[in-house]
Amino acid sequence: MNEKAARTRTSVTESEALAFHAEGRPGKLEINPTKPMATQRDLSLAYSPGVAVPVKAIAADPATAYDYTTRGNMVAVISNGTAILGLGNLGALASKPVMEGKAVLFKRFADVDSIDLEVDTENVDEFVNCVRFLGPSFGGINLEDIKAPECFIIESRLREMMDIPVFHDDQHGTAIIAAAGLVNALELTGRDLKNTRLVCNGAGAAAIACVELIKAMGFNADNIILCDTKGVIYQGRSEGMNQWKSAHAAKTDKRTLAEAMDGADVVFGLSQKGAFSEEMIRSMADRPIIFAMANPDPEITPEEVARIRDDAIMATGRSDYPNQVNNVLGFPYIFRGALDVRATQINDAMKIAAVRALASLAREDVPDDVAAAYQGNRPIFGSQYIIPVPFDPRLISAIPVAVAEAAMESGVAQKNIPDLAAYARELSARRDPIAATTQGIYERVRRLPKRVVFAEAEEEQVMRAAVSFAHHQLGTAILLGRDDVIRTTAEKAGIDLERPNIEIVNARISTRVDAYIDYLYERLQRKGFLLRDVQRLIHNDRNHFAATMVAVGDADAMVTGTTRNYATALQDIRRCINTKPGHRVIGVSLALSRGRTVFVADTAVHDMPTAEELADIAVEAARVARRMGYEPRVALLAYSTFGQPTGERSERVREAVKILDRRRVDFEYDGEMAADIALNPQRMEQYPFCRLSGTANVLVMPAIHSASISTRMLAELGAATVIGPLLVGLDKSVQITSMGAKDSDIVNMAAIAAYNAGS
Repeated sequence: MNEKAARTRTSVTESEALAFHAEGRPGKLEINPTKPMATQRDLSLAYSPGVAVPVKAIAADPATAYDYTTRGNMVAVISNGTAILGLGNLGALASKPVMEGKAVLFKRFADVDSIDLEVDTENVDEFVNCVRFLGPSFGGINLEDIKAPECFIIESRLREMMDIPVFHDDQHGTAIIAAAGLVNALELTGRDLKNTRLVCNGAGAAAIACVELIKAMGFNADNIILCDTKGVIYQGRSEGMNQWKSAHAAKTDKRTLAEAMDGADVVFGLSQKGAFSEEMIRSMADRPIIFAMANPDPEITPEEVARIRDDAIMATGRSDYPNQVNNVLGFPYIFRGALDVRATQINDAMKIAAVRALASLAREDVPDDVAAAYQGNRPIFGSQYIIPVPFDPRLISAIPVAVAEAAMESGVAQKNIPDLAAYARELSARRDPIAATTQGIYERVRRLPKRVVFAEAEEEQVMRAAVSFAHHQLGTAILLGRDDVIRTTAEKAGIDLERPNIEIVNARISTRVDAYIDYLYERLQRKGFLLRDVQRLIHNDRNHFAATMVAVGDADAMVTGTTRNYATALQDIRRCINTKPGHRVIGVSLALSRGRTVFVADTAVHDMPTAEELADIAVEAARVARRMGYEPRVALLAYSTFGQPTGERSERVREAVKILDRRRVDFEYDGEMAADIALNPQRMEQYPFCRLSGTANVLVMPAIHSASISTRMLAELGAATVIGPLLVGLDKSVQITSMGAKDSDIVNMAAIAAYNAGS
């Protein structure tokens, strides 16, 4: 394990763990209604008499339960506590913290609702009979922490009896993640499934599932040796055998784990701490692949392996080491895909699809969101990163799609998803409110790709954004900066610039420099700029160079702001690009909260706007809303509402409304009004003369300080996700990010710039 990984290891104390579970409301779950329960009418619809209607509908057609109840998004997490983590048989009640945690992970990572059920019996028949009758309540059953071999019997019988997916995560979840890591480790070491020798130590639920899955993927069965506490499971052995072990008995003369590991390429450990000795690791083939997955303590630690040999690829089941075989990478997303196609089971095709999707994702460039979740350490595909990390936001749009597609192709899906690309976008939006807003923009840009200049391309996150922009087929990304610096930084960061639709432009040696100087000098010569001043701007300032590129038509749009404050960047750009005729330059922010999108203006340009300027801002903001697919309802905000209390600043807002009246604009508007009146339908009803037909979706702020304070406060409190400010009103398309913006934010701004180019 390298020093960087060692520095980022995290651990918790027993007292911290107990406090986490006990503080506030005990446990980790609560239930919240999804429909309003504020009035007598709400109660009548939710319960009697309204509830009788869906009851009759479901009785007539059971499939409609997915339309009228939670069944289609509900999974039961069920255990009897006979194999809790690595702690053993501690009973059903003791398993409850783990099962609650599993339910939380379902919700957090895949937006799947879940409830934990602890069944207090070790009798297989009793357990099966308890669970089998729960089918109508759930869309899937996640079995957990049940000891072998009973878990095999329970899962097999329930799969036959129930028409919903039954999935023992300790078996299949571990197998799927381990197999994904194995696929990538084989690629890194130049091996393949047919010729690789693998030893699996442990013959419990997870170990048997791992062996079965990799065989289903094409691993040569003759090259697999399974071991248990009594040694190699070989053909003809009688001691300690059962039907599941016998199915994988090897034809071999090896009898001990040490003999089996001699010359092996891969070893899977699903056994106990200390099972792998130094001699065993030394005896393995060159560039060995070692998955020590016993929990909480692996068969051998990465530090021990590093002391023994320096050519190994290592994975464990622990979160404080690289390459964690973490089931959270699998079960939430596998069930998400299975639920969304109403699969009757989770079969091998679906598991293998999940393996391939996970392995593929680990090879892609990692976004800033992932690096931020891991103390700024950005994983790069290689020996220290062969498995995606749990907080990768792309998991939800990759794994369920692969699983759902495999379910449909293998004939176990009861619902068809015709457009998998749209499904992937919908999945992204479940966890990321920005994705729901930007996906339409992305689609439009893909149809009409543009050339976008990334003005600060020597910054690592800007490079990543540019590569992502090109990768998502949004157009050509032009990286502005010194070629040698960009390529050196990219190489150190593991960023691949050798892709289609990526160009590097160096302002110092560009053949277009003289043309840009002539253009900008003509604009600025009567504004106090000498020729040498303009030459310095074009040669040395990337904002001026990029903006001039866009102004003269060498690019369609630009994005900047990562290294400079908004006002400075805007000043640079306005020297090069005119205001669009008939428009006003303003900043519009999008606040996304609880399924609502509200446009807020002006959040970037006008400090204390006059009545005329407020009217212009309202017109410009309404244009933005309409262009993004919303019918604008504009509220001009103030601290007062329709004349009470009176004040000079509110008078400007009232005058702006009169100006809009005279202009006869083609959108709804009214003011002055307080924010709660504009956004709350009950409060708005107190003013029946209000012109708005519903709550406002465009808010015109009386001054920039109120706009900035309100949007930033919403973002920091977590009450809303805020995008922007979006810069509108210029004759050419430019967007300015916030300083230090993440690569995902820069991509979104670049996409919006491309979307607005030519409009």
